[in-house]
Amino acid sequence: MDEKPLIGILMLDTNFDRPTGDIGNPETHPFPVAYQVVENATTDCVIKYGDTRLIDPFIIGAKALENKGVKAITTSCGFLALFQKEIQRELRVPFYSSSLIQIPMVQHITGGMVGVITARRSSLTQAHFQGVNAHRTPIAIAGMDDMPAFTNAILNETINLDRKAIAIEMQQVTLKLLAKNPIVKAIVLECTNMPPYKSAMREVTSLPIFDINTLTDYVAGGI
Repeated sequence: MDEKPLIGILMLDTNFDRPTGDIGNPETHPFPVAYQVVENATTDCVIKYGDTRLIDPFIIGAKALENKGVKAITTSCGFLALFQKEIQRELRVPFYSSSLIQIPMVQHITGGMVGVITARRSSLTQAHFQGVNAHRTPIAIAGMDDMPAFTNAILNETINLDRKAIAIEMQQVTLKLLAKNPIVKAIVLECTNMPPYKSAMREVTSLPIFDINTLTDYVAGGI
């Protein structure tokens, strides 16, 4: 008999490859998960436009996951921090929209500035941080905006995902972030597609790295 899913995951409507470590790969998780794709929730709608018309479809998808018996729900995009409060108040189970929720905790336990690496720096606003009550924490932000392997595979979906090329780009952005902000004490990865490249990042920094998987493991341990 199959185990009931512990965590429910609301997925954007995308088609790119998801290697182990990506939230969309069930092998990433040491416990059973359930997926629910939210139709028409494209990366453009969520990341570029922050389309509020998606709130209701995400709530409907989350309730479908509740009906499957999950104990907590998350999403496949950190930019959904924008809608954390609107979605959470409609649900019976814990809901955490984004890895960005960890920012205040990371600052408290490291005692310094938190570096955030995001899929698209030009779209990440103060409102996203306010959505998860992380807007008062000192942060430094770097984005993958100018990284073609990442952007074209994951945001634009115009090329196949090249893990080696993206790993190099993740190293480059990490080094740029730390060169500009040497007082950063830890890094939070906004994007749920970035964890597969943490080992590459650790080749260029020894700082702690937090992501959607560290948060999910934390929540799973509590429920």
